[in-house]
Amino acid sequence: MICTYKLPTELFFGGGAALQTGEKIKELGLSKVLLVTDKGVLDAGVLGGLEKSLKDSGVSYTVFSEVEPEPTIQGIEAGVKMLKDFGAQGVIGAGGGSALDSAKAIAAMGTNCGKIFDYVGFGKVPVQPLPIIAVPTTAGTGSEATFWSVLADKTCGLKLSIGGWNLMPSMAIVDYQLTETLPPGITAATGIDALVHAMESYTSTNCQPIAEATTFHAIKLIARSLRQAVWHWKDTQAREDMIMGSMLAAMAFNITRLGNAHALAIPLGIKYHIPHGRVNAILLPWVMEFNLPAVPEKYIEIARIFGEKVQGLTEMEAAKKSVKAVKELLRDIGITEGLKKWNVAESELPEIAAKAVKSDNVKSNPRKTNEADLIRICINAMNGLE
Repeated sequence: MICTYKLPTELFFGGGAALQTGEKIKELGLSKVLLVTDKGVLDAGVLGGLEKSLKDSGVSYTVFSEVEPEPTIQGIEAGVKMLKDFGAQGVIGAGGGSALDSAKAIAAMGTNCGKIFDYVGFGKVPVQPLPIIAVPTTAGTGSEATFWSVLADKTCGLKLSIGGWNLMPSMAIVDYQLTETLPPGITAATGIDALVHAMESYTSTNCQPIAEATTFHAIKLIARSLRQAVWHWKDTQAREDMIMGSMLAAMAFNITRLGNAHALAIPLGIKYHIPHGRVNAILLPWVMEFNLPAVPEKYIEIARIFGEKVQGLTEMEAAKKSVKAVKELLRDIGITEGLKKWNVAESELPEIAAKAVKSDNVKSNPRKTNEADLIRICINAMNGLE
């Protein structure tokens, strides 16, 4: 097997790492930056230490806090205007995936002409973006270690991706302390998103040795710590495990792509306004059940990671223990609803499946999948675990 692995991002991580942001910015040769975030993060005071470090290091900055939960090209245009008016040399994205994706797009348009949707697809951004510094405040999307920026257009309801190795952050500053004020519901949903990233990368047809190693460890970290992170917010080890697991999973899916859960999550999320982590959580057990026959040996390993007893069982019986473990985890963190709760009707599933089957994530799913398969997965997920 001939494989390749690439990570052009410097990873700087640990408790209190964000307090050294100013020093790390200076190491990149920057003295003037745009800080991209959302009002919720800003108002919560999560970035107080980060901002102080910028001031103490003599780094000038201005704040763009108009990032929306689903970042739009209209928001990107407003951010680019602020970037250019201020004369920023680089962009810090601080927040969840929306803030980090917005920062990537703003940095790209700081050096490229036209509009961001001129560059939809992979490798279409011609000129190197301004330096991007990613500071996650959630443990879920892993955008600090990926080359994608996912954006929407309010005027026509489109949601598209811009990607490429030049959209990778120059630096990721990963500090679990920034996640400590997240409420349980968001911790649960973002944490499951990270778990789906890890599992779908681990079972992907594109999985290779380095990706397999990072995803295996990511599953291990998340399996042992998500419950504690949701319900015991002062458990610093759990918070550290979750943000590390999220980053490790993202480092893998750059290479591996994902699977059926993410293929379906995009059209379902757009049409029914289901938060991304939530819809992945709803779909995960049913996608796993569908995939079991294709790679039972990997699902047996997942079952073992979760502490399930598989000795003496047949291969398929042992593999099914992984589904049991994930369902128990979902119940324990309070995500039990199905698609019906979000007003998804069976009559609308062919439209969803027709869109999902075009995703590259279906191509990397371990079991060959058609539209009828995707419809069946959604039907199984209608009632959830309730």
